[in-house]
Amino acid sequence: MLTIDLTGKTAVVTGASQGLGEATARMLHAAGSCVAVNYFDDSLGQNRQRAEQLVQELGDRALAVAADVRDADAVDAMRDAVRREFGRLDILINNAGIIRDHTMKKMGGDDWQVVLDTNLTGVFRVCQSLATVMDEGGRIINLASISAVIGFFGQANYAAAKAGVIGLTKVLSKELAGRKITVNAVAPGVVLTAMGQSIPDQARDKMLEQIPLGRFGEPRDIAHAIAFLSSDFASYITGQTIHVNGGWWG
Repeated sequence: MLTIDLTGKTAVVTGASQGLGEATARMLHAAGSCVAVNYFDDSLGQNRQRAEQLVQELGDRALAVAADVRDADAVDAMRDAVRREFGRLDILINNAGIIRDHTMKKMGGDDWQVVLDTNLTGVFRVCQSLATVMDEGGRIINLASISAVIGFFGQANYAAAKAGVIGLTKVLSKELAGRKITVNAVAPGVVLTAMGQSIPDQARDKMLEQIPLGRFGEPRDIAHAIAFLSSDFASYITGQTIHVNGGWWG
């Protein structure tokens, strides 16, 4: 029986205290990988509490590490902490992201900039830092979005950032190929995380009508694709965007 075996590998999952990041951290750990659970240390400490609770549940081979992906020094410190704890780095999942939805007319400069800084520049900063110590044959998987492809009303900032992630993925796949590091993106459709569930019911009903498989995604659907791309089964796949959206193309 073929199984995904990540024994002996070390993965970093950004934004892993909840949602897709949490589901991915759980799945990679279940496949045998050591997992660094990254979180943004918010003022209320909620992300820290969730990350530490997740690490406690996972047990051995798990580490909670704070870092704001917008901060180059914090990212470098995260990289060094992971190397001290586990001795290597094989898999990077760039999942950290935020939304600040407004129409173009109502979108302030801060709402535009913070989404670009987190969802695009943050991905670049983490790749730039962690790829320097990644073992040969490593895996980088960046989270894009269906919004990058079809564009949702009120998401100029988010769609632009996620489209940038797709372009960045293609470039890095070429730049890192000499070290046999593959770089791919996963573009989820609407997934029933806290973010997905925040969509008004009427809007969600209209979205559901456009999905051929007749359901929204679950976090595990995205985590499955990420686990595959993290494995030896995907060693000849790079520079690609895997769309996990139930067949929804707008």
